[in-house]
Amino acid sequence: MESVQAEQRKTDIGPPKYDQFLHPVIKKNYGKWKYHEILKPGVLVHVSETGEKIYTVRMGSPRLINVDTIRMVCDLADKYCDGYLRFTSRHNVEFLLADQSKIDPLINEIEANGYPVGGTGKSITNIVHTQGWVHCHTPATDASGIVKAVMDELYDYFKTMKLPAKLRIALACCLNMCGAVHCSDIAILGVHRRPPKILPNLNKLCEIPTTVAACPTGAIAPAVVNGVQTVEVNEEKCMFCGNCYTMCPAMPLANSLNDGVSIWVGGKVSNARHVPMFSKLAIPYLPNNPPRWPEVVNAVKNIVEVYAKDAKKYERVGEWIERIGWPRFFSMTGIEFTKYHIDDYRFAATTFNTSTHFTL
Repeated sequence: MESVQAEQRKTDIGPPKYDQFLHPVIKKNYGKWKYHEILKPGVLVHVSETGEKIYTVRMGSPRLINVDTIRMVCDLADKYCDGYLRFTSRHNVEFLLADQSKIDPLINEIEANGYPVGGTGKSITNIVHTQGWVHCHTPATDASGIVKAVMDELYDYFKTMKLPAKLRIALACCLNMCGAVHCSDIAILGVHRRPPKILPNLNKLCEIPTTVAACPTGAIAPAVVNGVQTVEVNEEKCMFCGNCYTMCPAMPLANSLNDGVSIWVGGKVSNARHVPMFSKLAIPYLPNNPPRWPEVVNAVKNIVEVYAKDAKKYERVGEWIERIGWPRFFSMTGIEFTKYHIDDYRFAATTFNTSTHFTL
């Protein structure tokens, strides 16, 4: 009777219970894990208090994949892992194995299909990124294209663990930052540099009160032009976020001549050695030059290589910059310091260095 009632209570609301998808070894040893080790780049082992082990093989993959790739991944999981795998938040595929003898054959087959194994420990793992031109309606740059170009250049840092510490790169195609650009070691952020246009048929396409309310800085106000209800934009208050376009398609923001990319550095979520840190501006603008974005690729690679050469062991990018000081960071990387690096936000005074001391 109880089983019948339980069956009747089942609905399709909410996600299924997570533990039904766990590998049997993980489920059996849940909460009993003693330690884990990285056996080699891309391969981890977790050891339970009971002595049981589960192995993880991490494969890098694109964020946007086709059906053939999904089938290939599923076939590998069926062949080597009893069907168990998981996708990480940074778009890696992790194969879960209980049999250590299957690790090398799995890696060989992954690489034979053209995919890398790595991204563990002191490496660069996959770049977490947003939609970009392929789907989003407010991007200032592409996501998949830049990520492909950057990771092609930094491929060796995914395959090996020769960096001072782990290095996380993120991309958001506009400052609404669906990607983790606020807390990544290096962040690639698309930037609009012109306010939205106001099309003459706005009153026929948009609800003016909700359009006005959508602006987080109060830059939009109702207006009457030639007897027609519309809106006006205070350009000094506009931060080019695109919220207005989200509510009102008669306020397009994209501008092929002025949209571009900015680079931010020093963010992290980790609480080890130092409290979590927000990213700070390094390069205010680089042009959109698809399909390979050479300016962006060179800028990111330059920062990675300077960091790799000078940072101490286990030192994240933000911790390295804090130790050497921002003046030396700009000097070592050759990045030009401009007026755009000066924070003029009205509450910025609380973060200013108010002493006469600088780290050089």
